Amino acid sequence: MPTKQHHRLLNPRLACFKLHIRRSRIERLGVFAGQAIPARKRVIQYTGERVSEREAMRRTAKMFLAGKAGRVYTVRLNRRSMLDGSVGGSGAEFINHGCDPNLTMRRIRGQVFLYSFRKIRAGEELTVDYGFRCSHPCRCGSSKCRGTMCHA
Repeated sequence: MPTKQHHRLLNPRLACFKLHIRRSRIERLGVFAGQAIPARKRVIQYTGERVSEREAMRRTAKMFLAGKAGRVYTVRLNRRSMLDGSVGGSGAEFINHGCDPNLTMRRIRGQVFLYSFRKIRAGEELTVDYGFRCSHPCRCGSSKCRGTMCHA
């Protein structure tokens, strides 16, 4: 059962269907369908502070240094801009990555929307393939260094 705090994390004005944020088996919190969602329908808008790619990388690096790796809420808006869902997010930032997703991301006139890829059952967790490309090299020198600053 979602708590009142989780309700505040989801902006119902930006969601086209009843959605809930609750604990996820994938990662901490996730977004779940509160009702059946037909295929090819707009589900929710991804919102956040519009930042440059450089600023997004600075924020990510700051989180890594603070030991909060893995909780980055940015999506690419265009070649130069990203949306940081941790600032002014609609709740869509809690939608977890999935390799076999039920949502797809569309960029329309400077905004990002998530659409249902297929029919989604009530109670099913929403997932999207964020398609992260990660090539930023790491030179930390640790014997456990992965060679990249991004998670495998």
